[in-house]
Amino acid sequence: MKELTKAEEMVLLTILNLKENAYGVAMRRRIKDATGSVLPYGTLYFVLDQLAKKGYVTRTSGESSSERGGRPRIFYTLSFKGRKALRDAYEFHQKIWKEYPKEAWEKGTEK
Repeated sequence: MKELTKAEEMVLLTILNLKENAYGVAMRRRIKDATGSVLPYGTLYFVLDQLAKKGYVTRTSGESSSERGGRPRIFYTLSFKGRKALRDAYEFHQKIWKEYPKEAWEKGTEK
C-alpha cells in the first residue's frame, strides 16, 4: 500500500465530498470550511497534478465562462485507483488509531 500524504488525502476527500462540483475554487473553499486553514492555489494545483500523475484523479473541462476570461473550468473526479487509495488510507487510520486508547493523548492536555 502506497501511503497518501496528508495533503493528497485532504484533496481526495474534498473531491469525493464535492462530487461533480470539484473544481479549484470550490475545493479551496471546502478545505477552508473543514480545516479553518486556507490552502494556497499553488499547493492545491501541485497536489492535483501529483494525483493526476498517479492516476488517482481525472480532469475534465467544463464550459467556458465570460467572467473567467473564456477559460474553461477544470473539474476533478476520483478514479477507481483514487477511491481505492482513499479507502486504504481510511482502513489504515482505523487500524492504527484503534490501538491507542483515548486516554493516551488526553493525559497531556490538562492545564
